Amino acid sequence: MQKVRKAVIPAAGFGTRFLPETKAMPKEMLPLVDKPTIQYIVEEILDSGIEEILIISGHAKRAIEDHFDSSPELEQHLLKQGKLEQLKQIRKISDVKIHYTRQAYQRGLGDAILCAKDFIDGEPFGVILGDDVVYTGTEEPALKQLMDQYNKTGGTVIGCQVVAPEKVSAYGIIDGKPTGDENLLQVKDMVEKPKLSEAPSRFAALGRYVITPEVFEILEETRPGKGGEIQLTDALRVMAHQGNVYAYNFQGKRYDTGDKLGYLKAVVEFALRRDDLGPAFREYLRELSNIQL
Repeated sequence: MQKVRKAVIPAAGFGTRFLPETKAMPKEMLPLVDKPTIQYIVEEILDSGIEEILIISGHAKRAIEDHFDSSPELEQHLLKQGKLEQLKQIRKISDVKIHYTRQAYQRGLGDAILCAKDFIDGEPFGVILGDDVVYTGTEEPALKQLMDQYNKTGGTVIGCQVVAPEKVSAYGIIDGKPTGDENLLQVKDMVEKPKLSEAPSRFAALGRYVITPEVFEILEETRPGKGGEIQLTDALRVMAHQGNVYAYNFQGKRYDTGDKLGYLKAVVEFALRRDDLGPAFREYLRELSNIQL
């Protein structure tokens, strides 16, 4: 069985929910305190032991490439100012081995994944959506948890979490068979945003995958659906019907930073976790809670 050495970050979307901010600034570059969202995702991939990363970008996404590029003038300035810790952080960012390709037209997540075919070159690979952040603290990164399940099953693994009953209708829900591990289902099918009464489980697919390379042949044969888009979910359903797709309930606090409320929650909670900001910020929030807004 091949090792997972590569990961793909689809980041070509327009980010319309954050307009006008995202007219010229990629939504993936919106900061959680002082670090862009996409950097948290790249760090998760590296912490999972993956060696190569492909970012699939699009129009007005140049800031992502600039962020992960070297910056000799800035480095020299920080060195002269004696800001060695900041210099270390900047150099660490630019040491990451990242490749880029563009999705010419917005034709869905499946089409974005197809753009990675040559880069993947017949290997299994990880996928994390560009606005989906999971905090695991000192525990194993969410993507690494999926990789562990791939190593056990040899199949595609869909990252999931068990959602509250009232949230079931907001997600793609897994219809699966038990495996003996309560956190792992063998996928039979996926149901898009079902009513609670019709939902086969509360396993919701949430922005992380380890995918076997057979997906590319299936995606090439997948016809565009609503809006002319090719959906990754359609290809995963075909693979599930062939019997080697799993859904894993990964551990960690997940934030959808592509949603305004989700983004605000992420900023607040990441700030509260920091030693340099947490105590003072927590006190500010206490004061704010006593003010009638």
